[in-house]
Amino acid sequence: MGIDIERSISKEAANYHAGTDDDTSRSSNKEELTFEWDSSVPKMGGGKVYPPMIKDPQRYMVDFDEDDHEFPQNFPLRKKVMLLLVTLLSCFSSLYSSSVLSVASTQLTKEFHVGSEVVTLCTSFFVFGYAAGPIVWGPVSEIYGRKKVIVPAFFIFTAFNFACATAKDLQTLLIGRFFAGLAAGAVMVVGPAIIADLFTHSVRGNIVCFFAMILFGAPMVSPIINGFIVKNHSLGWRWCQYISGIISALCLALMAFLFEETHPGTILSRKAHHLRQKTGNIFIYAENDKISFTFGGIITKVLTRPMHMFIVEPILLLMTIYNSFVFGLLYLFLTEIPLIFGPGGYNFSEGVSSLPYIGIILGVEVGGAMNVFFEKRYLKKVADAGKLLPEERLIPMFIGSICLPIGIFWLSWAGQYHDKVHWIVPTIGNFPLGVGLICIFLPSLNFLIECYLPCVASALAANTFMRYGFGGSFPLFARQMFKGIGIDWGGSLLAFFSIALIPMPILFYKYGKLLREKSRFALK
Repeated sequence: MGIDIERSISKEAANYHAGTDDDTSRSSNKEELTFEWDSSVPKMGGGKVYPPMIKDPQRYMVDFDEDDHEFPQNFPLRKKVMLLLVTLLSCFSSLYSSSVLSVASTQLTKEFHVGSEVVTLCTSFFVFGYAAGPIVWGPVSEIYGRKKVIVPAFFIFTAFNFACATAKDLQTLLIGRFFAGLAAGAVMVVGPAIIADLFTHSVRGNIVCFFAMILFGAPMVSPIINGFIVKNHSLGWRWCQYISGIISALCLALMAFLFEETHPGTILSRKAHHLRQKTGNIFIYAENDKISFTFGGIITKVLTRPMHMFIVEPILLLMTIYNSFVFGLLYLFLTEIPLIFGPGGYNFSEGVSSLPYIGIILGVEVGGAMNVFFEKRYLKKVADAGKLLPEERLIPMFIGSICLPIGIFWLSWAGQYHDKVHWIVPTIGNFPLGVGLICIFLPSLNFLIECYLPCVASALAANTFMRYGFGGSFPLFARQMFKGIGIDWGGSLLAFFSIALIPMPILFYKYGKLLREKSRFALK
């Protein structure tokens, strides 16, 4: 192969000097000779003439063949399943850690002698780190690859998990939680990008469904498990962090030793580098090789891309605002549900007071199954159209936008009258809440992935930034709101906002295509 390439270059050089290239006339050769003597161009030195110009650089750009085994979507099914499981387990570890201390407020308040509002920062700081991290991790993964981002990030995440477990004061704990969230956020933005790398649109929707179930399920499973850990006085809140660190360490080992690179651009760059070494032909390159930035260039041209897209892309902006509100509610319920079922409400003991989260988890699972059902309809629409139709992903949002306010009203008003209403009633109210959460968030995530496939990590970084910003902010005012105006009217305020947003899915469905056609980044 190297000999053929060298002969090709020699032939092109001969054509250049002889003026016999098919695409170049003698007049263009004359222009190139004039360029040779241009005083603005330095001489080669040593009496050498300028080398021939490459007429068609595309000839030297590497690419994938249709059945190329190195193309991630052509990986064997066993390998793709293994990579997916490692990614989903890492996502679970990341989200599990986000709410590990949400049930430890009593112990933290006593140990550090602070109020319950200050202790809430242990969850909020982690989620704020989540918001900040993807702005870096997402775009960088599109340059250097997925694995080079996730492995270092998970090492940092694991280290800060154990640092939090051994914290001697609240300041150390809060700082550790922020940086743990900053690192953990890598897998939350790179994870969907890995799914897009590995799977075609025909199965991608169902895979993203599993991702979204973990996204909403893990923060709800964590309080249930850690509630019983905190209840055991021989363990306490520090073991919540130790167990989170052990899980993240396991994920780090799996990522380091089992995970393979899935970013097509990075794989092609490695292929081009290998060919250059084997053939000695320095002209061989990959599309990704053209991205060469200084440190300042990375800051200005890459890390600012998510924010630039967020500002100039109305699809991304509006959809992000909508699902950020929904995601904020997820973390707000980490405050509301303990108020309803814990001391002052139904007076359930620690651990037991977290069991009503199962209602939300079941709702999430049923809502996820509904999205899988609608996936068949979507695939038929795509097959008939012969192209991706992101707006058709939004049909389950119509159901979710109705279920969400119903669930909020049900939980809040039944929970307010705990002395008159059996505990099973607000617990059942968590079910439509879970259906609403997943049926709004999952279609919006699939919609953004298919709108911004070429730069999906950057688009999701902007979305994740605002989403977790809301997630970190909502718990900070939740306790004061519910205690000030009551659980019934506090929940009603949120439900009224949800009702006002019911038309949003219809507007996206009707005008999404028009907005995509005017976009600089979205697929047309």
